[in-house]
Amino acid sequence: MSTATGDPVRDRLAELAEIKALAAGGPDDKATARQRAKGKLTARERIDLLLDAGSFQEIEALRRHRATGFGLEDKRPYTDGVITGWGTVEGRTVFVYAHDFRIFGGALGEAHATKIHKIMDMALAAGAPLVSLNDGAGARIQEGVTALAGYGGIFQRNTKASGVIPQISVMLGPCAGGAAYSPALTDFVFMVRETSQMFITGPDVVKAVTGEEITQNGLGGADVHATVSGVAAFAYDDEAACLEDVRYLLSMLPSNNRETAPHQPSQDPAGRLTETLREIVPANAHQAYDIRAVIEEIVDDGEYFEIQPGWATNVVCALVRLDGHVTGVVANQPCAFAGVLDIHASEKAARFVQFCDAFSIPLVTLVDVPGFLPGVDQEHGGIIRHGAKLLYAYCNATVPRVQLVLRKAYGGAYIVMDSRSIGADVSLAWPGNEIAVMGAEGAANVIFRRQIAAADDPDAVRAQKIKEYQSELMHPYYAAERGLVDDVIDPAQTRTALTGALAMLRSKHADLPSRKHGNPPV
Repeated sequence: MSTATGDPVRDRLAELAEIKALAAGGPDDKATARQRAKGKLTARERIDLLLDAGSFQEIEALRRHRATGFGLEDKRPYTDGVITGWGTVEGRTVFVYAHDFRIFGGALGEAHATKIHKIMDMALAAGAPLVSLNDGAGARIQEGVTALAGYGGIFQRNTKASGVIPQISVMLGPCAGGAAYSPALTDFVFMVRETSQMFITGPDVVKAVTGEEITQNGLGGADVHATVSGVAAFAYDDEAACLEDVRYLLSMLPSNNRETAPHQPSQDPAGRLTETLREIVPANAHQAYDIRAVIEEIVDDGEYFEIQPGWATNVVCALVRLDGHVTGVVANQPCAFAGVLDIHASEKAARFVQFCDAFSIPLVTLVDVPGFLPGVDQEHGGIIRHGAKLLYAYCNATVPRVQLVLRKAYGGAYIVMDSRSIGADVSLAWPGNEIAVMGAEGAANVIFRRQIAAADDPDAVRAQKIKEYQSELMHPYYAAERGLVDDVIDPAQTRTALTGALAMLRSKHADLPSRKHGNPPV
């Protein structure tokens, strides 16, 4: 400590400054060097990248653990390995906690957990987003069950805050065992390649139990979770790019479920014609195209933020702005598995719909779907149950909902993709739409199979019956004639129609039946 001056006030202030400097500086330079050698930033550097410059207000920087045994009583660093506080992102309040891997490997003990509990409670009370910067080795073994109870308190708060404030988990180091469940309970998970991993049991346990040999990244790295498991929504090459996108995502989200997302005036006219859409989408229903090109043409300035772009690529989910208002887009992707709905696509879209509904973000659904993916694996994997998740999410959503059928919309997949019959407020279609129980070829083979089989020229009869079915039940105005489509529009009028419908629905209010909660398929 500093040498006493004889002035009690000055001595106290000098002591305070020294203690705060110790807390801010963290452990010795060797620990910092080891962190940098792994290609990782320190916890405070990460917070500085996340928040507006100079806005961070730290709390409990002087917290220290009170555990004894196993040498802990001799190691009582300030912060106890986690930095907590709040700041701003583009001027709006955001709460944050960041593990400091340099202290106890970021492991969670009683004091560490209590700090996180407090900042989570503050975020919920203030109605502001919570961002966790995760870089920890799991529970602090030396503190035993007390550490495990700390995780339980985090999980409970994650669940309590779900749908009330946005929760974002940023994985910047290892996350093993039960610790992985907190990110799984949040709205979005960001990961950084090579340095972040998530798994319940590590490679050593996997080898001991199953005999399989695998690396940490191969088991639970960023690309694995972004493309295979679907746990991570985003994967990046470095921390700076990752945290930049966290800021961008926060700029599109409301602070809580009682507010609307920030409106950003756009120079892109709401009534702008989208004539290129006439060429982007082929008339041939079997010809693939990239739905992202459609989204770019429709939204403000062609900008959109795609969620989980590497997983379940046959459906695209994105946050966009239409006439300056944040909107969620769910779209079939014809250039990936023809845009069919399968288990993963249904789960991905369902969770996105639920998120948008929880935070009052309107939904636009772009439909070009041939049906659900057939196959033994899909049926045995529970496509009925998983497909029902998307159905439940749409039926339960009370936000403004606009459906646009671009080309084909067949069978149950048409219904599930926010059709009029399950509550879409406005349903639109392009002139080339085909809305039917199934494609004309399949329908003709079922309805007229006896006639086709008995014909002298089965192929000719089949072709005739296909045309007959198309003209009777699949012409572009069949659904509109029955009120299941509100209007058939020129593709060039798409942006005008969507912005107009959403403007009309901006004051929509809908109440669900009184109940404790529903029982959605899981």
